[in-house]
Amino acid sequence: MPTVFTEALSKMKQRTIQRQVALSGVGLHTGRQVNLQFIPAGPNHGYRFQRTDLPDQPVIPADVARVVSTQRGTTLQVDEAEVHTVEHALSALTGLGIDNVLIALDGPEVPILDGSARYFVEALREAGIEEQIEEREYFEITEPITYRDPVTGSELVAMPSDCFEVTTLIDFNSPVLGQQFATISNLDNYAEEIAPCRTFVFLHEVEYLFSQNLIKGGDLDNAIVIVDRPMNQGELDALAVKLNKPSVRVNGEGVLNTLDLQFKNEPARHKLLDVIGDIALLGKPIKGKITAIKPGHRANVEFTRLLRKAMLEQRKLKGKPKYDPDKEALFNTQQIAEWLPHRYPMLLVDKIIELSDTHVVGVKNVTFNEQFFLGHFPNNPVMPGVLQIEAMAQTGGILAMSIMGDPGQWDTYFLKIDNAKFKSKVVPGDTLLLKLELMAPIRRGICQMLGTAYVGNKIVSEAELTAQIVKRSNNE
Repeated sequence: MPTVFTEALSKMKQRTIQRQVALSGVGLHTGRQVNLQFIPAGPNHGYRFQRTDLPDQPVIPADVARVVSTQRGTTLQVDEAEVHTVEHALSALTGLGIDNVLIALDGPEVPILDGSARYFVEALREAGIEEQIEEREYFEITEPITYRDPVTGSELVAMPSDCFEVTTLIDFNSPVLGQQFATISNLDNYAEEIAPCRTFVFLHEVEYLFSQNLIKGGDLDNAIVIVDRPMNQGELDALAVKLNKPSVRVNGEGVLNTLDLQFKNEPARHKLLDVIGDIALLGKPIKGKITAIKPGHRANVEFTRLLRKAMLEQRKLKGKPKYDPDKEALFNTQQIAEWLPHRYPMLLVDKIIELSDTHVVGVKNVTFNEQFFLGHFPNNPVMPGVLQIEAMAQTGGILAMSIMGDPGQWDTYFLKIDNAKFKSKVVPGDTLLLKLELMAPIRRGICQMLGTAYVGNKIVSEAELTAQIVKRSNNE
């Protein structure tokens, strides 16, 4: 029965290591000897790899957007610089609650060591862990997020929780392994209960990987090999030659030539180790419960991409304006009309509720009486996306007028609309909150703003708007 854990919520400050620490080993797939150093880093640095053996010593962020391969491990790349098999080192850092570290290595692959995270944890503990000034920012799961792969049967689900929990379930239809699961809900026990768990592979996979010129650094000391078919002595002798061993044998548990399993469910625990390492590519610690059924690096990474998308949406919603309909507006409709040239039915802003030197918030109450509903999906009224953009532009016009001075004497003309996205329908009865933020100071009459439209707790549309502000002629 696996141990059950719960993360202490007192760890609210970011953390790094106290001093630099090094270790060495071979890469699993490249077979190259690599020297790796964990180096302290400042707040908000996150995890980054540095290839010290390459010209200009390029830095590769541990970012899911940088993943280029998940074949038997997770590979990151920036330009021509790659780093392979990053998941065990990242799992160790996450498991110890370390937020900011530079990982320097003089080769293309993180050492495999014994196939677990044990030696990374020992090195990091030797380096010491220290708290930093900055607060730790969590990604809090607020609603279910699910990834499914119908081909492999992999499924990962994130659910709301006040702490970080992971459960893994594996089933390879193997009489040797059987069905296994492992659970962690307290990272304080990660070092003892998860870090020592070694990677595993089935014998038929070993034979395939050898044929693909992979696992050049593979050894019976850095992986558990599950024997999933009968083997005669000739086959065992041939395998021994490939593994540079004088001989190999199969023990009573169906495991090739290895020490006893450290836990009855060591394979499931290693899969949990991998899930933690791959999810570390999100770049933020999580408050949520992760359940992973038949996880693998590809599924883990695709799931992390979904988490990243949700995290970015959540970050945008943190900037959502607060609207109190009982509070007096800064500008009502009549005052807006004094500043803008628009009139019914094209005046699409009812109120201005916030205005500063860099941002403005407007309100549009969408009603069934809107003129455009007569012809735009009349039996299924939906506010046109282009009119949402126009409402943003009019709201932004109030900010531009306040900066330029002499309001009511300027017109704004679109020059460009970039990255427009429409994420949810806007229908009669919705209250549209329109937030416009300056992306750069207004220069030579050119104004760039980021517009975001909200309905309730949803972002319904967003765009980057560029316009030219032109003084009206006296004849108009």
